[in-house]
Amino acid sequence: MVSSLQALLLPPPPPFSTSPSSSSVSPPRRLLPNCAAIFRTRANLQQAPNPCALPAKTTLSSSCFFLRRSLLRRISAGLITVTPAAASSGAAAVPDPDGDPDAPPSQDLQVGGSEVADADGKKKKSGDPRLRLAIVFGFWYFQNVVFNIYNKKVLNVFPYPWLLASFQLLAGSLWMAALWLSGIQPFPRPLGRRFFLALLGPALFHTIGHISACVSFSKVAVSFTHVIKSSEPVFSVVFSALLGVKLYPLPVWLSVLPIVAGCSLAAVTEVSFDAQGLWGALISNVGFVLRNIYSKKSLQDFSHVDGLNLYGWISIISLLYLFPVAVFVEGSQWAAGFGRALAAVPTPWTFYLWVLVSGIFYHLYNQSSYQALDEISPLTFSVGNTMKRVVVIVASVIAFRNPVRPLNALGSAIAIFGTFLYSQATALGNKNGKNTPEKKSN
Repeated sequence: MVSSLQALLLPPPPPFSTSPSSSSVSPPRRLLPNCAAIFRTRANLQQAPNPCALPAKTTLSSSCFFLRRSLLRRISAGLITVTPAAASSGAAAVPDPDGDPDAPPSQDLQVGGSEVADADGKKKKSGDPRLRLAIVFGFWYFQNVVFNIYNKKVLNVFPYPWLLASFQLLAGSLWMAALWLSGIQPFPRPLGRRFFLALLGPALFHTIGHISACVSFSKVAVSFTHVIKSSEPVFSVVFSALLGVKLYPLPVWLSVLPIVAGCSLAAVTEVSFDAQGLWGALISNVGFVLRNIYSKKSLQDFSHVDGLNLYGWISIISLLYLFPVAVFVEGSQWAAGFGRALAAVPTPWTFYLWVLVSGIFYHLYNQSSYQALDEISPLTFSVGNTMKRVVVIVASVIAFRNPVRPLNALGSAIAIFGTFLYSQATALGNKNGKNTPEKKSN
């Protein structure tokens, strides 16, 4: 059946279309492999009878030729787009501080005009790329700023980060459940016991990273936490080398020195300095770096699970990890703290709204980061993530009117500039092939 359908596509036009000005001139031959790919990817056609009832090498009838020509015109117009079947190696998509995430697998066949296939069969989005990039970054930055501001507002009147972090994971889990049940986000196929066992480690490190960041937010200014969290590339380079995952070239190691210097300067000049806040941000960096490393190791066989679905399952498992510990750590203080929080705000609904917004936008900004990974290159994502911290720091200083000393601002700028240098050095090392290959897990 496949050979017969390919015969419909590959033979030359019939004799009557010899005139160059004829309306039946065949389109460029580079589209023909894409046409054949349509029939190869449609399993239901394998059992269908030959529509023209012709053997593979029989001369085409005019009706079959017009069928082929109509199909090619639809492909050229973008009404049908074909992309190669997803067959990627490595782990499922997880935000990587190296800016080297695994892209979610694409669909084999899509109908519509929003995407077109180029000569190599690669999927490209139609429309203005600059406008699309501005929209992606706009949503990502806006949602991140909203989360950080309302998260800090809640912690200022209800300083119990373990409960708030648990609620944010609950909000993300319910959000993903709504997307799956409504069909907006395709529900992943049954994954089996091996998938959930492989997810236990990354989800544990994600839990550690999330709760540690919330503890830091509850102790120090948002701007200081983000300055310290900009040192995440330092931990990525060190732990990747210690665990034998990747040995970075010398320029990458040199690029993290400004990060260390800037964070140190910002820490010693911070007005709201608190040791628990500092350690919380540092432990958060360790947690997220280990999550990225072990995700690549343990999820190599599940690359068909796209990033958003993966993050949904991580949120659910992290909630199961975190909430029992939260009850043990601070559960006895919640009732009294809840009463003080309601007394500190104009109305109870104000407090409820703050908590709800922090939970929803925590998930939304993470969801936008996964979608940004699909839209832009890893290097652009890494640079955008650096600029995101600048936007969040500036917005939090304006919103909470935190005092900033000149040396503190200088240290923050040096640390963030070091993060930018790190992303450039990493991209240059990957381009020149200076990085040693990653060791695969046994």
